[in-house]
Amino acid sequence: MSRQLGTTICVSMSLLAAALAAVTAAVPAAEPLDIPAVLAQTGSGAFIGSGERQSLELAEKVVNASGGIRGRPVHFVFYDDQSTPQVGVQLFNRILPEKPAVILGSSLVALCRATVPLTKNGPVQYCFSPGLHPAPGDYAFTASVSTLDLARAAIRFLRLQGWTRIAFIFSTDATGQEFEQGVKNVLAAPDNKTMQAVETEHFNITDVSVSAQIEKIKAAKPQAFIAWSTGSPIQTIFRGMVQGGLDVPTITTDGNMTYAQMKQYAAFLPPQLYMPAGEYIAHDPNIVAPAVAKAQDAFYEIFAAAGRKPDEPAELAWEPAMIIVHALRRLGPQASARQVHDFLEHLKGFASIDGVYDFEKVPQRGLDLSNSVMTLWSRSAQTWQVVSKPGGEPL
Repeated sequence: MSRQLGTTICVSMSLLAAALAAVTAAVPAAEPLDIPAVLAQTGSGAFIGSGERQSLELAEKVVNASGGIRGRPVHFVFYDDQSTPQVGVQLFNRILPEKPAVILGSSLVALCRATVPLTKNGPVQYCFSPGLHPAPGDYAFTASVSTLDLARAAIRFLRLQGWTRIAFIFSTDATGQEFEQGVKNVLAAPDNKTMQAVETEHFNITDVSVSAQIEKIKAAKPQAFIAWSTGSPIQTIFRGMVQGGLDVPTITTDGNMTYAQMKQYAAFLPPQLYMPAGEYIAHDPNIVAPAVAKAQDAFYEIFAAAGRKPDEPAELAWEPAMIIVHALRRLGPQASARQVHDFLEHLKGFASIDGVYDFEKVPQRGLDLSNSVMTLWSRSAQTWQVVSKPGGEPL
């Protein structure tokens, strides 16, 4: 292990582990360091945004219990973009005159796409949606494993399972469009020449029925089905599958990986429901690197102590928060947007719950295909079971 990696792991682990003994710890008595967080707390993305807020609130306690940022307590200041790009832009324009070094959010790719042009020259914007793909060198950074790498993992998993006849349905919003193009690129790769897209359908996220699309998909006799939409629209697809009698292995986005959603949709979830996700969900030392396993142990213990079970929104907010805190602890609370940006661009060897980050190798994100796993929702265990190695190869 290099000295840099070892030092980074120790810093990350000390930050996480401090929360386990934080019940009576004192918060630093200094002026709080405010970090704006623009999240979808109402509207169609609220199921993600509310979970992200809870994760940031817990992260705030963890960070402050271990000394804050050089003695100053962190305070996440929450703004509700109402899952609407126009509101998100208004909020950013309200925040920018305060000249923060960092803004966290939004929860949704459409919101991030709308606000990223506003932060072209700073501050650092850390989007929580894996569907954003900033250009190298941008002030925008993005959380978790890219949706494009999740697509690669999903298609690889299907191919190695022998399920080569695939049907698709994509929403017509930004998330669906982005993933559809990504899937086309994945299917065009030489390794996937045996894969067939036997039917491709589309729907509007406001549609109340997809029965016509499901009938076409069923008639194509697919071996597996990829339904890529987040939140309440996926409910429409799952209901349509039940009504239309479509019962094949189904893959959807990890944006639906919330316990609340699984409980709410229990009556009509596909029997075989797969989701590609970041390594955090593995929580298995036989699958992830030792340093990552240690970070995951601390993460899960922290959430358990708070009476919570972490899912996708928890992960999407936790990682950016920990990375930004790490940067500010190194740079100091008065760090400028440029200093934070430059620090993140060269950050590598930072071990956390989704893997060992390397922003030089993967600009603006730090993670790649090797940090993804496939999961299967277990009705009996009421959780996601990891069914692949990192990268999508079936276990």
